[in-house]
Amino acid sequence: MTHLWWARRDLRLHDNPALIDAQADGPAAAVFAWTPALHFWSGRRRAHLARTLWSLRDSTGGALAVRRGEAADVVLAAAQEADAGVVLAAREFSPAGVAQQEAVAAALEAEGRELRFVGSPYAVAPGRVTKGDGTPYRVFTPFRDAWRQHGWRQPADAADPRGFVPLDSDVDLDQHAAHGDAEDPLLEPHEFREQRVLDALESWIDDALIHYDDERDRPDLDSTSRLSVPLAFGQVHPRTVLALTAPKRSDGSRVFESEIAWRDFHADTLWHEPQARRESLSRVMLEEDWVTGREADQAFVAWRDGRTGFPLVDAGMRQLAQTGWMHNRVRMVVASFLIKDLRIPWQRGADHFRRTLVDYDHAQNQLNWQWVAGTGRDASPFFRIFNPEAQLDRHDPQRRYVQRWVPELDTPDYPGPMVDHKAERETTLALHRRAKDRG
Repeated sequence: MTHLWWARRDLRLHDNPALIDAQADGPAAAVFAWTPALHFWSGRRRAHLARTLWSLRDSTGGALAVRRGEAADVVLAAAQEADAGVVLAAREFSPAGVAQQEAVAAALEAEGRELRFVGSPYAVAPGRVTKGDGTPYRVFTPFRDAWRQHGWRQPADAADPRGFVPLDSDVDLDQHAAHGDAEDPLLEPHEFREQRVLDALESWIDDALIHYDDERDRPDLDSTSRLSVPLAFGQVHPRTVLALTAPKRSDGSRVFESEIAWRDFHADTLWHEPQARRESLSRVMLEEDWVTGREADQAFVAWRDGRTGFPLVDAGMRQLAQTGWMHNRVRMVVASFLIKDLRIPWQRGADHFRRTLVDYDHAQNQLNWQWVAGTGRDASPFFRIFNPEAQLDRHDPQRRYVQRWVPELDTPDYPGPMVDHKAERETTLALHRRAKDRG
């Protein structure tokens, strides 16, 4: 009997345990559900997804079926067509992912078929790393230490690109990519071919990993891995990344490994506390002290459009608008500015990132915003307020980054600072103290 691979956030042939298991007894069928929820994605994310699926279909000789409909209906129909008694898939842990896989499992079970989970998008799946009493870690450093001690498996072998039973598709991926580009254009598409992603990773490890500890906070240098998009779409597994970086045994590789641990920590947090997707896990200001209404709307537009008068903030927001990506150090600076200089709630910034990031990942986005806001697990203290001018001096000393994205800098066309950072910092800290005094 044929097995069916339900492709989800694991769009690759290398190191894909669910696909390997599906092919264990011979050629497998494969399906991806193009669900109605995808139409709430930004055009740029849908375009990248369409290209990634096109590349994967091409790698499998056109065998991967991409079909329109709710996941439960699509997977069940594909299982019926392939006469598959077992469907293999990677387990998801986000609230939406869990609800989707429960619906698929119920539809299959009603016909005597089984949904079997193999692997996840994480080096160590949420819920696996716990304290001795079985409770989750709330602080990152001990989580990371226990995460390292827990360890992870070696990467799986590559699947057989010829080991598929073909199923028909009813989604025009070229059309979706073109529509996404027209709706939400970028300077250029992100890499969507699996082998090129792996080649770029190995090249980065050989050339830049050794400097990662020193240069990861420099947006003017091309020193980061650029793995956030491939990880978000499952074009590469973090276990593959760790297997390639660990043998380097440098400060850079250890720091980079910690970044992978943060990814798992945020997923673990959302798994244990699903309300963190919209709710602050702790309060840092009274509700009435956040800026709302017309004043907030005007300030938000200036932030969104990169017209705040603070070059590093503006450069980051323009890079995001034009490329769908932003350097991680700059993400922290722009988030801090929105929350602590403009006093606009983090949820509004998180929603904008959801609409504009190609590498959008729900757990990472929401919990990273909560980290900056000081409201999440082991978050940056609320009183830590980034000074955007000092951050510029420290991390873009020759102004190469800001000059690239803000070409009118140092001309009359560039606006002055929209706020007095020092004054806003003092006001925000006073409001924070008031919230603490009220418990």
